[in-house]
Amino acid sequence: MHELEDEISNAPPIWAIFGDLMSGLVGVFVLLLVWTMAYQLELTQSLEQEIVKREAEQERRIALEEALAGPLATGRITMNNGRIGISGNVLFSSNSSKLQPQGHELLKTLVEPLKVFLSENDQLLMISGFTDDKPIQKGNRHFNDNWQLSAERALTVTRTLINEGMPPSLVFAAAFGSQQPVVPNTDKQSRSQNRRVEMAPVPKTTEVNNKL
Repeated sequence: MHELEDEISNAPPIWAIFGDLMSGLVGVFVLLLVWTMAYQLELTQSLEQEIVKREAEQERRIALEEALAGPLATGRITMNNGRIGISGNVLFSSNSSKLQPQGHELLKTLVEPLKVFLSENDQLLMISGFTDDKPIQKGNRHFNDNWQLSAERALTVTRTLINEGMPPSLVFAAAFGSQQPVVPNTDKQSRSQNRRVEMAPVPKTTEVNNKL
């Protein structure tokens, strides 16, 4: 009995244990509070950066529309989310990568405003070729498939822009074949919309520059 009483008397007081427990809980709470505040600050900064980025993109789109106001007003080109669209019928005849005279004249009018815009915004111009979903007819001596046709058309536009004064370092070509149609290929009119060339300003990156 005396031994049990001695053990109880030698045990640390309950209030001391409770105090240590509370101190630990407070420490954990403080750490959670600091982490939460830091996370909220990071989210706020990310949101602000995203807002600034979107505002800058919107300003560039407006500037591009202003630079190309003339061709846009004539309806010879379209603008969608910063991408310049030109109907394939304006540039090329069916199953051909040879530039038509009206297409050549149109591209000439785009060189100077695009060159200024790209230089001022430190961007490159990606020229993309697209076709409809109709396969190249067998026996075609020039193209094996829609990929090759879209690539040759993109290259033709790229070379024409360069010949008319666009610095080669500011432009490159890409081919998408029948992929990424703007509308379903359901009839003659829709296929005409999908046969197109697009020009899209893109940011300069180390990866892109290394490929040029």
